[in-house]
Amino acid sequence: MKKKYFGTDGIRGTVGETPITPDFFLKLGWATGRVFAEEGQGFVLVGKDTRISGYMFESALEAGLSAAGVNTRLLGPMPTPGIAYLTQTLRAQAGIVISASHNPYYDNGIKFFSTEGTKLADELEHKIEHYLDQPMTTVASDKLGKAQRVSDAAGRYIEFCKASIPASIDFSGLRIVVDCANGSTYHIAPHVFSEVGAEVIEIATSPDGLNINEKCGATKPEQLQEAVIEFRADLGIALDGDGDRLIMVDHKGEVVDGDELIFIIAKARKDAGKLNGPVIGTLMSNLGMEHALKKLKVNLMRANVGDRYVMELMKKHNGVLGGEGSGHIICLDRTTTGDGIVAALQVLAEMHETGKSLYELKSEMTKYPQVLVNVRVSKKVDPNNNEVIQKAVQAVEKELGNDGRVLLRASGTEPLIRVMVEGADQYKVTQYAHQLADQVKN
Repeated sequence: MKKKYFGTDGIRGTVGETPITPDFFLKLGWATGRVFAEEGQGFVLVGKDTRISGYMFESALEAGLSAAGVNTRLLGPMPTPGIAYLTQTLRAQAGIVISASHNPYYDNGIKFFSTEGTKLADELEHKIEHYLDQPMTTVASDKLGKAQRVSDAAGRYIEFCKASIPASIDFSGLRIVVDCANGSTYHIAPHVFSEVGAEVIEIATSPDGLNINEKCGATKPEQLQEAVIEFRADLGIALDGDGDRLIMVDHKGEVVDGDELIFIIAKARKDAGKLNGPVIGTLMSNLGMEHALKKLKVNLMRANVGDRYVMELMKKHNGVLGGEGSGHIICLDRTTTGDGIVAALQVLAEMHETGKSLYELKSEMTKYPQVLVNVRVSKKVDPNNNEVIQKAVQAVEKELGNDGRVLLRASGTEPLIRVMVEGADQYKVTQYAHQLADQVKN
């Protein structure tokens, strides 16, 4: 059954526009409370990133949960993966994250974690949506939920991150620039990396409610690239506003994206004999990663774009590693969801183990040029069912052979056809991408 409010990753939008309004969050808190009150006694964790609207939505959710008779524990600013971890370790009935991830400050959203620290089951999301369409009621005063703050949340999560690598590893002598995107890792990531011995230079760790993801973080690493060169650092680490994405920068100031980082971690796991199942990427994962993994005798499987689909395929094929080029990296042998800090520590551990720089590790994979052209269409079209377009695609695929690939997909949110061509030769790839885009336009 199609969901009315929940997308593939919770609910997200512009603050003040339906459904990202205080009255909706009040009702959502109540609906969530009703569902979990049926599941038994317990409490719900609520955490948020640093955007200004988080305070408003936190209060609304707390009031709604209380009206349904459910106790709330408030975490304050906390990375999304930290909330997943604490939901599991504190034995909460659910964890609620108030965040719009890498979006600007004027957006916000909400996502849920189950008591296992994983995405909420579809069945529970459907139940919450059922109550959202019912009139709101309030339990008797002696049954109202209570709220309290969790004072040691940050410290607990810092220790969890550090425990994701062997305690014997000491990063003394390593100089790192850490960019926290003025988001929810601002009071956590610098401590994690300095407590494992590295010298940390921190940037974008002064959130004011309005500067989250602004010209900083995993989606805009230019400031980090400059800082790595300026401070002669060994590398840079960029997280996004809610801490579930990671992009790194090597000592030369070059960006190391999610595909390259996944390859580095995969090779480390393979060398240690601890890589179970295939590596799970997406339709957009770079062909260079696929070829580099093949040399290691590791299979790459592609899921639809989106971490939910990556996770589904990982569980289906018993994989321990998956993610996206955007830097959403899931190490299921360490945690239950995408975690930027944990993923970064795995890369640092491999540098320590091999004695190689980040630049040397990423150089073991050759990224292929990838050109993406968006074609605006007037009506919904499935490019894969159009005979003329498919003939054009087959002709390009024949030219590219094993050294390239073509992907055409309709956007799920806009009237666009996305034309992606990938191959060894930048000039040819660009030429083919525009040629196919013209064919789609016609």
